[in-house]
Amino acid sequence: MIPIARALAEAGADALCVAAFDEAVALRDAGIASRLIVLYPIPPDRAVEAARREIAVAVGDPLLLEELVARVGVASGALPDLDLELEVETGLGRGGVSPDRVAAAATRIAEAPGVRLVGLWSHLQASETPDRTARQIERFEMAAANLANAGLPIPRRHLAASGGLLLPGIPVYDAVRPGLMIYGLPPDEIEPADLPPAAAGLRPVMSFQARPVRVADLPAGHGISYGPTFTTGRPSRIATLPLGYGDGWSRALSNRAVALVRGRRVPIVGNVAMDAVMVDVTDVPGPPVDVHDEFVLLGEQGSERISAAELAQIRTTNSWEVVTSMSRRLPRVYDAAAGPVGIRTLIATEDRWLGSNSGTATSASSRSTSL
Repeated sequence: MIPIARALAEAGADALCVAAFDEAVALRDAGIASRLIVLYPIPPDRAVEAARREIAVAVGDPLLLEELVARVGVASGALPDLDLELEVETGLGRGGVSPDRVAAAATRIAEAPGVRLVGLWSHLQASETPDRTARQIERFEMAAANLANAGLPIPRRHLAASGGLLLPGIPVYDAVRPGLMIYGLPPDEIEPADLPPAAAGLRPVMSFQARPVRVADLPAGHGISYGPTFTTGRPSRIATLPLGYGDGWSRALSNRAVALVRGRRVPIVGNVAMDAVMVDVTDVPGPPVDVHDEFVLLGEQGSERISAAELAQIRTTNSWEVVTSMSRRLPRVYDAAAGPVGIRTLIATEDRWLGSNSGTATSASSRSTSL
């Protein structure tokens, strides 16, 4: 999160959105000075800290709003005003106040000391469905009209996320919240044929790579992994990769996913364990695959590619879950055009940015995610 925030801030992002208050605190503690917005309501007892750290927070429940206003009011005058982003319930069914109650909530904020309304926002349920999206846009604009009719200023509005930016007819208003596409991935629910030509320029920023901890020739009839759900039907060369569902490589990928080695697709065999997966490399041409070969589980190698969408389809989930489920214990290597610029491991207390020894980054572990 911290290296990505630094990159986004350097690229000119106006603000950074997070889901949880602790995430915003972690960014502030790391020296991120950008405007920060927490998109889920926070516990009211954290409101004073949010004001002190100049972290904007979402509000969308009348009771939580009252409790938050009361907390801030006690300390008003001694702290900066707490910026509030008022969420509108337009149809997602997850958060926000209904359009007909937006004016009342905004009035309450305007009258309370120590807080100010700076944003009006909502989230689309299915941006690829025109009729549903049109109804949500109508409700959102109704909420803004209710503010104007009550004589209240309309704050900065934002509705579109990645899907809203890639599809026609969705207003961008005063700000947008690109999420998945920042990481080079188009939303799964949009058919490739419906994507604008510019989407072809999206390049995934994450790859997942590993080197084996053992490569062994096993006889026919040898069970592989717990269960076992795979038994060799011939003498087979099996590589063990030191990663598993403890790292975010889902058990649902057992006997269904592939890895890349030497630019070829090779099957993952047996049940995915907490810390290991096995790959059948029997048919890879050339010298036998050994522990020095690099495997790619997500990303490109040669002319082959394994995408997050491909893994999501196998797991019957979406690309968001595939990339966000990667465990913290996986070492991260951060790449730039000139080569590796940083590495973070589980035992590091903070990101360690590399200087002249950047070539050592990829030797930090036999497994890593690369960004």
